[in-house]
Amino acid sequence: MAAPYLNRVTLLHERVQDASRFPFTIPALANLNLQLTKPITFLVGENGSGKSTLIEAIADLCRLPVSGGAAADLNANHGPESRSVLAPALRPSFKRRPPDGYFFRAEFHAHFASLLEQRRRDPDFLGDPYQYYGGKSLHERSHGEAFLALIQNRLHSGLFLLDEPESALSPQRQLTLLAQIAELEATHDVQFIIATHSPILLTYPDAEILSLDDDSIRVITLQETSHYQITKRILENPASFWRHLKHRS
Repeated sequence: MAAPYLNRVTLLHERVQDASRFPFTIPALANLNLQLTKPITFLVGENGSGKSTLIEAIADLCRLPVSGGAAADLNANHGPESRSVLAPALRPSFKRRPPDGYFFRAEFHAHFASLLEQRRRDPDFLGDPYQYYGGKSLHERSHGEAFLALIQNRLHSGLFLLDEPESALSPQRQLTLLAQIAELEATHDVQFIIATHSPILLTYPDAEILSLDDDSIRVITLQETSHYQITKRILENPASFWRHLKHRS
C-alpha cells in the first residue's frame, strides 16, 4: 500500500532566512527531501538528529497544534510553542488531504490533559471534552493508560503523528499499540508517522524506516538501526556489554 495522504515534504531554500541557525544546521534537515511511500513510517536517529523537529513541522503543515492535539485544539495554546520554526521553509505534497489528524507529543501530553479539564469546567464549552478519550479525565489514568485511551478512542481515519510514544508505554503496552495500528491500517484510511527509539515498535511489518543520522534521510532496515543492534547485543550477552562499559569509564 502507498501512503494515502502525505507523500512528500521538501525544503525550499529560498524560504530559509538564515541557514546558519537552528534547525537548518541539522544535517538531515538542511537539504530535506522527505518521501513517504507507505502508510506506516518510522523516523529514527540519535538525539539531536531532528526527528522531533521534523515531526513537529509536519504537524504544523497539517494544521495540527505543534504541542499536540487535533485540529480543533489549534488555538488552545496548551503548550509552550505555537508554531514550528521549520515549517515555513517546507512545502508539503498531499495525495489528498486527510479527513482527520492528531499529533501525540509525549512531553506535552500533561498540558493537553489539563486543557480537557479546563473545558470540562467551562460552562460555555458545549459537549463532553472526554468523548473521544475514553469518557474520563486523562489525569485519572497513568501516562500509558491515557495514551492507549487516546489511540483506542480518538484515532479512526486520517493522518496521525506520534513523537516517541514508547516513553508512555511498557513493552507489553507497546505491543498493544502495534496491534491497534495494524487494526487501523487494515481500513486503508490511516497514515502514521512515528518518531521513535523503540526496537519493539520498529518491528512493525512492512513499515518504512527512515534514518536522520546522515546528511540526507535514507531508508534502512530494522537490523541496520542502532536501536536493534545495541538491544540485541546487550540482551544476548549483558555481562560482556557491562565489562565493555566499565573499561570505557
